[in-house]
Amino acid sequence: MSTTAHPVFAWAWPRIAAAGERRGTSAHRDELLAGLRGRVLEIGPGAGTNFTHYPSGVSEVVAVEPEPTLREHARRAAVHAPLAVQVIGGEADALPVASGAFDAVVASMVLCSVEDPPAAVAEIARVLTDGGELRVYEHVRSQRPGLARIQDALDLMWPRMAGGCHTGRATMEILAQAGFEPTSMRSFDFRPCMLAAPVAPHVIAVCRLEAR
Repeated sequence: MSTTAHPVFAWAWPRIAAAGERRGTSAHRDELLAGLRGRVLEIGPGAGTNFTHYPSGVSEVVAVEPEPTLREHARRAAVHAPLAVQVIGGEADALPVASGAFDAVVASMVLCSVEDPPAAVAEIARVLTDGGELRVYEHVRSQRPGLARIQDALDLMWPRMAGGCHTGRATMEILAQAGFEPTSMRSFDFRPCMLAAPVAPHVIAVCRLEAR
């Protein structure tokens, strides 16, 4: 079981997530998860905010959360989910599940904070069935040079305050290097509050691996 702990962030995140739901992330989560079917692995569910958004075609969700306090929040949220949700400890770069066991993987506001993005993406590829898909909802590096420079500067301190989150991680490029190609992608700016301006650039995407 993971012992990765960010106590201050873990206290704040459920409150931030709840506020985000009221300001637009609820619709984003519905968009992210629409049409999912079969067995799903969710990486870093945080407080379990996605759980009530999963569609009826999903048979089971296994959620891997490394932070102990957030893991307990997620377990409480799983009780109220409309489908079977199992919450377990683990790290994204060493997922404690079998290879080829999932029809889809969901990464929602988590790839910004994993310690080793290429290793985490390799693990996602490992656990997917052939033809499985990766659903991504993330804030990403800005395409605007000025904001990208601000993101780089903030990354000197932002991860320490925000549970390892990096403001300007080039997530879609990392996925592409691992062979994941988007079959659909929407890029947009989202600022639920002024403090979120540095992480305004977002994507919602459905990705599949190129032929192995």
